[in-house]
This record gives sequence, C-alpha cells and structure tokens, in this order.
Amino acid sequence: MPLITVHLLKLSTGVTPAAFVQAISTVSAPLVASRVVRWIITPGTLSKDRLLNTAWDLLVIVPLSAPIQAEHLTKDYVTEQWSITAGAPKSLVNGFHERNEELLRPQTGDVPQLTGSLDKPRMAGSTQGLELTNDLLQWSKDFKLGQDGAVSMLNLLAFKPGKAAHDSYLRYGKAFAESIGASRGGNAKIVGKVVPSQGTTGEDSSGWDEVALAHYPSIRHFTDMLASEDYQIVNHRDRLPSLRDTCILCTTELDPDLQQARARL
Repeated sequence: MPLITVHLLKLSTGVTPAAFVQAISTVSAPLVASRVVRWIITPGTLSKDRLLNTAWDLLVIVPLSAPIQAEHLTKDYVTEQWSITAGAPKSLVNGFHERNEELLRPQTGDVPQLTGSLDKPRMAGSTQGLELTNDLLQWSKDFKLGQDGAVSMLNLLAFKPGKAAHDSYLRYGKAFAESIGASRGGNAKIVGKVVPSQGTTGEDSSGWDEVALAHYPSIRHFTDMLASEDYQIVNHRDRLPSLRDTCILCTTELDPDLQQARARL
C-alpha cells in the first residue's frame, strides 16, 4: 500500500502557490496542490490548536517515496506546516493524475444536475454535524470560483473504538459512493489509513485514523448534498455515531495561480 503525505502549508511572504509548486516539482510531482479556502468543520480536540491557529495557504499531497525536500520546508518557503502520512490503496494512487484531470475538467454531461434540495433546504444551527447553515449557504453563493468549478474537501477522521463504529462508517462510505454522494458528483478520490511515526517534517501524531480527499463538481453540489433529507438520514444514522472527532477543510485545485503553475510543468 503506497504511503502518501498530506501537508498543510503557510507560505512565506512573497512566495506564491505557483512558485512553491514549481519549486517542489523539480523533485516531487505532487498528487494534489490545492488552495485552502475555509473550514467547513473544525476539529473538536485532535490537533485543534495546530490546525486552527494558522491561516493555511496550500494543501499539498505527495507520495512519501518522493517527498517535499527539506530545503522547501525552510523559512525561505514556509512559515508554518502540518503533515500526516497515510497508506492509500494502490488502485487510487496509480493513474491518479489522469483520473483527477477528468474530475477537474469534466466533459459535457459528466456532471450531474443538482437534485433540487436547495429549493427547500434542511437547515441546522451548526456545520459541525456536516449540516447546512445560513452562514455556509450564503458563503457558498459568494464563493465565485466554486460556483461551476470543482472543490476538494480534506477530511480528517478519528473513529470511536470498536467494530460497531467501524461498520457504521463503512455503511456511510458505501452509501456515499453509491447514492447520496455520487448523485451529486461526490467522489472520495483519495482515502488512506494514517501511518504514524514516518519522520515527516511537522508530522502530527494526535490520533487521527484516516484521511480522505472528497471531490465535488462545485460548491453548489456540496451544499445540495448537505441540504437534502436523503443525505442527512444516512449522516445521522451512520456517519455521526461512528466519529470521535473530525474536520473538513474546503480547498480548490482550480485556483488560477495553481493552474498557471500546472501548465508550466
């Protein structure tokens, strides 16, 4: 099972995302380079201070076999960093770039229509349960780059102990892949079980069990899912009872600066 490292980075003054991605790509071609946008769910306890006390600029995911070089994690490039390493199925890592390009630049007819749940949305008072709030809905309408462009949601997951919690989340994952997520174009394009003590610079060992990067064709598809009864039934029945902590960070791989960098590689 190939190991991947997830990096959150605060870039030094004067270092653009494009410049950083070009610099690291001389040695390590990242699987993902994505501009951080905002937290959807904040961590309850795990890594809380480390994750929330920094305004992150960039999410970068690289194979551990081709890591970001130490020189690119110095103050010349990065002022703060957080990283975690996970084992991802070979079937997800092999051919990832080609599949990811198809997700980010879909052909006509590849993206499903919205289901209409936003016409009469199911609302909540907090996003912490992965539910739609007035604040999130209004922000999503103002997030211009995400209206018709893909978003990538970084998920960190810590599960309650025991087989029941494990089985409950597996049921949620199956429903996401087959119906409640897939019907909105949702795709768990990277999933990995955390492998601690890999010696990665800035590595976190606070107790996360799994990382996932979920693709949605637009922020509207994401909020359409959250607003729906079919999603929330499964969310409350299978997802929420299985978790002891989680967080979700919205990012975009379609940031214009990153697109310029990708074009030059």
